[in-house]
Amino acid sequence: MADEQSQSQRMAELEGRKQSLIRQILTPEARERLGRIRLVRAEFVEQLELQLIQAAQSGRMQLPITDAQLKELLTKLQTQQRNTSLRG
Repeated sequence: MADEQSQSQRMAELEGRKQSLIRQILTPEARERLGRIRLVRAEFVEQLELQLIQAAQSGRMQLPITDAQLKELLTKLQTQQRNTSLRG
């Protein structure tokens, strides 16, 4: 019981840190768009957030990412997914 509680506490702390980083990486408009997408494709948004954090930490992206830049990135990802599914 204590293990489950400490594990859920660790998960909550990690999620809090992740959301703090996302607030630094994305503009409010971009975060709002990501929130709307999360309602439909939560798993996709989780993966995208991790990719954004990694890219920001490695210096591969100029910060903050605007809503327009996020839309571009989402379009590219959608095109990549379509191409991958057509090949498979």
